[in-house]
Amino acid sequence: LPLYFRPIGIPPLNILILIVGSRGDVQPFVALGQELLKYGHRVRLATHETFRQFVHDGGLEFYPLAGDPTELMAYMVKNPGLLPGLSSIRAGEIGKKRETIRDILESSWQAAIAPDDETGQYFMADSIIANPPSFGHVHVAQKLLVPLHIYFTMPWSRTKAFPHPLANVSYKNAASGTVNRLSYDVIDTLTWEGLGDVINKFRKKTLGLKPLSTYDGAYALRHLKVPHTYTWSPGLIPKPQDWKNHIEVCGFFFLDLASQYTPPDDLVAFLAAGPPPVYIGFGSIVVDDPDAMTKMIFDGVKEAGVRAIVSKGWGGLGGGAVPDTIYLIGNCPHDWLFQNVSAVCHHGGAGTTAAGLKAGRPTIIVPFFGDQPFWGSMVANIGVGPVPVPFKKLTAHRLAKAIKVALSEKVVKAAADLGAKMRQENGVVEGAKSFHRLLPLSDMRCDISPTLKAVLFSPELNMKFSRKVIGVLMEAGLLTPADVHPYRYDSW
Repeated sequence: LPLYFRPIGIPPLNILILIVGSRGDVQPFVALGQELLKYGHRVRLATHETFRQFVHDGGLEFYPLAGDPTELMAYMVKNPGLLPGLSSIRAGEIGKKRETIRDILESSWQAAIAPDDETGQYFMADSIIANPPSFGHVHVAQKLLVPLHIYFTMPWSRTKAFPHPLANVSYKNAASGTVNRLSYDVIDTLTWEGLGDVINKFRKKTLGLKPLSTYDGAYALRHLKVPHTYTWSPGLIPKPQDWKNHIEVCGFFFLDLASQYTPPDDLVAFLAAGPPPVYIGFGSIVVDDPDAMTKMIFDGVKEAGVRAIVSKGWGGLGGGAVPDTIYLIGNCPHDWLFQNVSAVCHHGGAGTTAAGLKAGRPTIIVPFFGDQPFWGSMVANIGVGPVPVPFKKLTAHRLAKAIKVALSEKVVKAAADLGAKMRQENGVVEGAKSFHRLLPLSDMRCDISPTLKAVLFSPELNMKFSRKVIGVLMEAGLLTPADVHPYRYDSW
């Protein structure tokens, strides 16, 4: 942006966004990246190769991270908890996963410093945004001496309000607040115990940094008070009272895809042929037996006496004969589709959950792993959907029962009320504000022209200068190259 349009005191930055996960993990950050572009920043979104075109279509620069999200989803379905099952151990999948993490770490470093792999344009990150599963975030930021900001769709910061989503807690003989807080310590420690040696090797051999102890490694983000912004609606889950000022809740991030979508004629005809159908889909989830899953869904829809739109997804649902009451759909923007259904049934990914709730639709969650049980509980707790049915316990009868609960008058009204409230929010705008609000801007900007980034420092004057300002000062003979040295913000 021209300087007169740029908010005062926010210099244009090279922002690196590191995201590991599925399409649902990547899509919200395309929306955030687009909002950050409005501030005059340059934005590079580094994620898996399969999302290259999707990122480019969003108007952002792309850099490839290692890892195959399809393999990741299959592993997570097989091992829904933090600890792997015996079958995965016997199959040698743990070693493969550690190797994948090692590759992701190495590619994260390259994402921060390497030229664009298509245009060759120079890039060096001035600030890093990341989700926790990218793992390399804090270590790369420490090496480059740049700020880090964590964004995530599920709670990753210790609180008394609720347990860590990956923890299976029991409150038998202890106060719930104590158990909830300790659950974050347990997950952080177990994660470091499983990957700490891989991360320390990356720190030492690739970054030239000292290895971290278990205590320092497991709790680095907490002890360093790295800013965290959680991307869910405060109307759904308010910010816990024990979260400090460097932790914020901004609202869900939505990417507008509906305005660019034209539905096929047969979908339009199906929607017009009867009452609004129920949407059923599991997105990026990969199941072992898609045919059995398809039969279960079809039988459940028949028992519930409803029509349905069933998403094929990555799991390949929909094989065999399809009843007239069911429409099989491929890739379709949720922000368009969910306006045309009566309820939504899905795996409980944060993005899909958000889209359904924003549309004001009752939500049935069939959790597989990760944060999905957490979102299922949150949806049920506020009355906008039935109690979640874990995938391994799902039957046609239980699906039919859940659909009937979701379509009850009480749940339909609660979902409509929440949707109206959420449509008043603008999470991505607030998310960009949170990024700037929690940046150490006074340490990053030029002391003479605060809309420019400081790159050089004069010890004698104790002042930071942008490249443009230092050029003017040197041309006027007020400073020489010997008077300044390179400047990087150091909070580590």
